[in-house]
Formats: sequence, structure tokens, C-alpha cells
Amino acid sequence: MRRLIAFLILSFVKTISSILWRAEFHWIGDPPLDPWEKTRIIALMNHTSLYEPIYSQAFSYPYLWHLAGHLNVPGADITLKRPIVGFFWKLMVPNIISISRKKDDTWTQYLKSIRNNSVVMIAPEGRMKRPNGLDKQGRPMSVRGGLYDIIDSIGSGGLMLCLSGGLHHVQKPGQTFPTPFKTIRMNLCYIDIESYLKEFPADARERRIALVQDLQRRLENDCPKPLA
Repeated sequence: MRRLIAFLILSFVKTISSILWRAEFHWIGDPPLDPWEKTRIIALMNHTSLYEPIYSQAFSYPYLWHLAGHLNVPGADITLKRPIVGFFWKLMVPNIISISRKKDDTWTQYLKSIRNNSVVMIAPEGRMKRPNGLDKQGRPMSVRGGLYDIIDSIGSGGLMLCLSGGLHHVQKPGQTFPTPFKTIRMNLCYIDIESYLKEFPADARERRIALVQDLQRRLENDCPKPLA
């Protein structure tokens, strides 16, 4: 029942999004045949809005059914505690795991929750970009090491980088209702995880640093230009 409810919500969001916003999706490089079928990690880069589910236009309805049963998402506890937003996310993603930004064991417990058939979706920056290009504390946006932990834990399959053009022209943090009839943009890049890990040093610490640096470079250079 929870999977059916999640699928209906995801399908509703996709349908409404297709009506209200024109989406432009472009591939970086040549994707393999059926890239979504092989994808184990969906990394949403350039996190600017809680309305990013409108990018679900990229998914087919059969794939939404797959996600409704297998999606595994680490969710910030501060977001999930919000009465309306938190309730909506829990309905849309039955397997959303609350994590804190403190140095505790919530992240370790999340990694243990990933199963062999899970599809992990994560915003690797771990926080939201404000219109000034910084987070709410005034810090530059950067990729954190959590995505490396997931990549290293899963070890194979596909990593899909979903490089957003940003949604500040649709909904800024703090804005209650989104602005309809805008164009939204996203670049997609499929990476084979096993081959990707082999590109970096064998030493675990050096590999972690190098991989995060590579993802940071992609974040800074491969996102579409933001729209007004």
C-alpha cells in the first residue's frame, strides 16, 4: 500500500510538473542503453529548492513505480520535522531515513539501510543554495564526503549525476508557492561506479579526497546556466 501511495504521489508530481513547467534535459557524454535501469545512485547536484521533485519529468511512469518500491533517501532531520513538508516527503518516499548534521551515528545507520536493490537519491552538498550563491550560513557550496561513502559502499552499477540549472526562478528558499510556466534545465551524466572508482588512488583517504574534488569540479562546470 505504501508503495502504491508513493507511486501515485510521484506520478501526480510528474504530471503537474509537465503541465506547469517546460523541462530541458541534456546528456553529458553518451549514455548507455537504458541508463536508468542500471542506476544505483541519483545525485542531485546544485540543490536550490525543496521543489526539486518537479524534475521528475525525467523519469518514465514505469521507472517511478520502480522508485516507489526501491528509493532510499537520506533526509535532513530538520526538513522531516516540518509539519507539511516532512509529511509530504515521507509519503512520497516511504524509505526516507532521517539523518542529523551532527557528528553522531545517524549516517552510519543510514549506510547500513542501503540494500542490494536500493536506488539512493542524495543532494551531495548537504544543504541548500540561496540566491546569493551561498548556503544560509554564508558558506560556499561544496560537495561533501557522504556521496563518496555511498559510492564506495555500493561499489557497482550506475551513478547518475543530475546537474540542475537551479530553481530560484521557480521557487526560492522561504517562498511558499512556486512560479509556474518557467523553463527548468538539467544536465545528466551517467558514470559506471566500478570504473569510476578505479580512476582514483588505491589509498582510501586519498581516493575519497580525489573523488570529492572531481565531483566538485563537475558541480562548478557542468550545471546549465541558471535562468531568470
